[in-house]
Amino acid sequence: MDYKKLIIRGISYSQTQSGAYALLLEHEETSVKLPVVIGNFEAQSISLGLEKDINPPRPLTHDLFAQFVKNTGFKLESVIIYQIKDGVFFSNINFKNPLTEEELILDARTSDAVAMAVRFDSPIYTTSEVLNEAGILLELEENPKLEVEETEQTTSDFNDLSGISMEELEQLLNDAVKEEDYDTALRLQEEIKRRNKKIE
Repeated sequence: MDYKKLIIRGISYSQTQSGAYALLLEHEETSVKLPVVIGNFEAQSISLGLEKDINPPRPLTHDLFAQFVKNTGFKLESVIIYQIKDGVFFSNINFKNPLTEEELILDARTSDAVAMAVRFDSPIYTTSEVLNEAGILLELEENPKLEVEETEQTTSDFNDLSGISMEELEQLLNDAVKEEDYDTALRLQEEIKRRNKKIE
């Protein structure tokens, strides 16, 4: 399968889910972004894994598992985000023993898989299907202001998108991207794709 390599672009606080964070992954070649909502503990663990110079006084769960993997002789070869279903990403962690060539594949939450990948400096991949379904291409060029009535609605406080026009949805999507509110941007993009499928 032709997997697409992702890089970690950052972690930002979720503006729509209290206590949650948005992990932003990016496809290197197309710059398509993949926002993944993760919890506070996982966000902290990924951040600490990226900052190689910071060592917590006691090992975190991901540090403990990473040490166990190393002691067994295995190496984390890659992480693959292979599916998204009902807004949930599914991932595999691929291990290999360099001496015996034995391979081991474990199902994992994407946040845990990424937290492990950063500890082994291992690549993160996804499929074209996942990118097409959940990826966001952030177009940051200035768009002309739409001639619509001003409302009090913002990108982070709406629930029902049915009464919003396509033009307004696209403007809200641009606003969410500029505010780095990627989970809202993902919801807006899903609504736009849903409407476009109906038109087809």
